[in-house]
Amino acid sequence: MRVDSFRVSPWFLAIVAVTVAGALLTVIETPPVLLTTGIVLLVLGGWAASLCLHEFGHAAVAYRAGDRSVRAKGYLTLDIRRYTDVGLSLVLPIVILLVGGIPLPGGAVWINHGAIRSPGARSLVSLAGPATNLVLGVLLTVAVAIVPMPIGLAVGLSCLAFIQVIAFVLNILPVPGLDGFGVIEPFLPLPARRLAAQLRPWAPLALFILIIGVPGVSAVFFRFGGAVFTAIGGDATLAFAGYGELLFWR
Repeated sequence: MRVDSFRVSPWFLAIVAVTVAGALLTVIETPPVLLTTGIVLLVLGGWAASLCLHEFGHAAVAYRAGDRSVRAKGYLTLDIRRYTDVGLSLVLPIVILLVGGIPLPGGAVWINHGAIRSPGARSLVSLAGPATNLVLGVLLTVAVAIVPMPIGLAVGLSCLAFIQVIAFVLNILPVPGLDGFGVIEPFLPLPARRLAAQLRPWAPLALFILIIGVPGVSAVFFRFGGAVFTAIGGDATLAFAGYGELLFWR
């Protein structure tokens, strides 16, 4: 087994560096265009980093539950290239976020479920990804609430926190192909799991089209996400100001 299978990937460190650079642009005296650039870099870089942490969460719990293959596959290095491919893991989620404001799930880790005997452990493997997003959202929200900071940084971090909450709400839905269904799947009867396997390739796509393409559905989805965000102490005014900066092209 390679020693570097546990090392943090330079790709992840580069993503973190972009995020930090964006944060710095929000705290120094800059023209409005650079402030917007800073918020965009902070949010997109932070979102990309959270995509890695989401998949790492799945892999880390799977490793602890008995699937040693995730180490050999490089899932524990936070290397975004390991989670399917760069296009699906990084480029597509960022484009969808910029165009539609929806935090589309990125890559995926392939878990050897045969190595994880307990249905409860398999359920936790699926739960680990969305839980990571929720924890990140809470931590960012707490940071904005208790740490004095310039308004630009507060706007960017609040937007990023809201995106984490929305990602949690989206991923936890019990739809085949999403993590929420993976949480309950180990406890379902075999016929239900077989039907879900047939729906898995198409159900998430249908859901995303519904959310993005139907204004009423999108409004309900964001309203519910906003309620969760407010419940954990988030400032909706700051978050939506950040969305306005992120979607500057509109």
